[in-house]
Formats: sequence, structure tokens, C-alpha cells
Amino acid sequence: MLTHLDSQGRANMVDVTEKAVTSREAVAEARVRMLPSTLQLIQGGGHPKGDVFAVARIAGIQAAKKTHELIPLCHPLLLTSVKVELAAEGDDTVHIVARCKLAGQTGVEMEALTAASVAALTIYDMCKAVDRGMTIESVRVLEKLGGKSGHYVATERVAGDAP
Repeated sequence: MLTHLDSQGRANMVDVTEKAVTSREAVAEARVRMLPSTLQLIQGGGHPKGDVFAVARIAGIQAAKKTHELIPLCHPLLLTSVKVELAAEGDDTVHIVARCKLAGQTGVEMEALTAASVAALTIYDMCKAVDRGMTIESVRVLEKLGGKSGHYVATERVAGDAP
């Protein structure tokens, strides 16, 4: 069932008034693939725009806090924690993991996805002058805890598989 549609099929914000306040958490990831030389530049601290990981981390945190301004029908949430971790993976990839938490009436999956996505976009923006061929991949929810639907953990899937 699509919860953002009313009985006439019109878009609406889900009413969470009667939902219990519970502890909720979501973890999302994204990957940025690039030339090995670009990753070496980032890791070596030689990027002329500064510490790429630090800027991307801050961008991801800010984005999580503004998700309701970016995604129609998202509730504004009082996040209690946002963590964005970035790490080199192999010689050509940055792996981003965003974790959002709150005590509230609705989940934080969109905030975690937004944090991971904007951190990835920030890496692209900071490094596009040296590597326009970068790709942003594998943006997805890894885990969701709390709320009525319970605990969700992603399983590995091959592109094109049914959900």
C-alpha cells in the first residue's frame, strides 16, 4: 500500500498523530567510484579545496537535517544523532555510511538516504575538476530499526532482481 496517497489517489502527508513515539534508526550507504589517482589525491590531503571527507561529512549531516525541505511529503524530524562515515574501499571507491537516529513517530530512512547521497554528491562536486567520470552507485537502506514495521536488514541483491 502506498501510504502517501489518500482514498482518492491524491498525494498527502501521512498522519502520524496517533503513532507512538519510539526509538528509530536507519543506516544507508552510497559509493563513489573514481580514478585511483583521484582517490589518492583525496587520501593524501593534497586536494586544493581542502579535506574532501570532512566537507562531505558535514554536507551529509546538514542534508539529513533538511530532508523535509527536499523530499515532498517528508515530515520535519528532530534528529538526535546523524553520523556520516567515509572510507576508501579498494583503490577506486569511497564508501559512505550514514546513520540517523531519533525518538519519534516516523522513520528516518529518508534522512539516512539523503545524508549518504549528498555526501556522495559533495565528493563529486569537489573532485569533478580532476575526474568527471566519477559515478555514484549503490545508494540504499542497509538497516532500519524501530517502529511498527520492525527491524529490516538489507540482503545482497544483483541489479535487476525483484525486491
